[in-house]
Amino acid sequence: MIGILFWCSVALVTYTYAGYPLVLTILARVAGRERDYPLTTPTVTIVIAAHNEQAVIADKLESTLALDYPDDLVQVIVADDGSDDDTAVIARRYPGVTLLQRPVRRGKMSAINAAMGLATGEIVLFSDANTMLHPDALAEIVRPFADPSVGAVAGRKSMTGSHRLARAVTTYWRYENHLRRMETRLGCTVAADGEIFAIRRGLFSPPPDGVINDDQWLAGEVVRRGHRLVFRPEAVSEELVPALAADEAERRARMVAGQYQAFSRAARLPWRRPLVMWMLVSHKLLRPLVPFGMIGALGTAIAAVVVSPEGGIGALGGAWAPTALALQAGFYGLALGGRSLPGRLGAVAYVPRFLVNSNLAALRGLWRHLTGTQATTWRQVARGDS
Repeated sequence: MIGILFWCSVALVTYTYAGYPLVLTILARVAGRERDYPLTTPTVTIVIAAHNEQAVIADKLESTLALDYPDDLVQVIVADDGSDDDTAVIARRYPGVTLLQRPVRRGKMSAINAAMGLATGEIVLFSDANTMLHPDALAEIVRPFADPSVGAVAGRKSMTGSHRLARAVTTYWRYENHLRRMETRLGCTVAADGEIFAIRRGLFSPPPDGVINDDQWLAGEVVRRGHRLVFRPEAVSEELVPALAADEAERRARMVAGQYQAFSRAARLPWRRPLVMWMLVSHKLLRPLVPFGMIGALGTAIAAVVVSPEGGIGALGGAWAPTALALQAGFYGLALGGRSLPGRLGAVAYVPRFLVNSNLAALRGLWRHLTGTQATTWRQVARGDS
């Protein structure tokens, strides 16, 4: 029994991190295809939800107004969600910007819902105040909308920084973007980020109160209603990695709480699309369960060494139990003490530390979901080198 639990735990972790990407990539290479989209210039509304963003809002608006897209086809709305700094004052300086100022903070999604009442574009692009779009990002993200089956488009989130956390985070996002590209080759991805996410205005429907991951909810609704969500890697937004690992862990905990919330609403899942459901379960549902696989693998390896059962691989007997325990001890040892290692060895050791911290954050996200303590508002974090 111990052996079965051990291998099931290992299978969960291995499939989630490596098995799904491998199977997905093979399927996408064999049965999928890259789609080419023609140039198109629909009218676009860019919605920027902001709360206390005086440090970045000027750069954000200047870069947004300088996007390589016809000015007369773009509407820019800043939805100021109860800022008590100079965010609104700065936004008013830009004549090409519509400012929606809300005196009381009610959360990002509430600010977006209010801004949608002013939106006039055929396409609505959501972008955060602290992320900068590449000059051609708008022109690239609207191209897939030339296909009427496309309901929403996710751009590529590029994280930058030079400290160790930044290297781990950027590696993760390269991995994540690969999955989205392969899923899109098969017709539809299941992931999007609010930093650069576009949707047909006619498909927008306000999420219910209390939704944590607004971008996931909006993307999920598009897919559930039979439209395609596609990944457009040529449309790039750039963002600095948080300076502190604790802030990245907080982002992860919030995201996981939102994922549990989304899957608890089973009636809103795309059950009639088996391929999409496989992607959704493999890409989104299993990741928050990885901590239980890690705990199970460690616990059963310890139990097998203590109990020392007889048998082969299936029973985790003989040398398999101490070997499994030693490998995990090495992994967690690097995660715990790798921070003090110098040079490249320290950089390599940061990977297990990042994975362990991410999965601890996932457990916190589950607790917040179960206790209903995850706030729907967001907060700024320090970004840059640390």
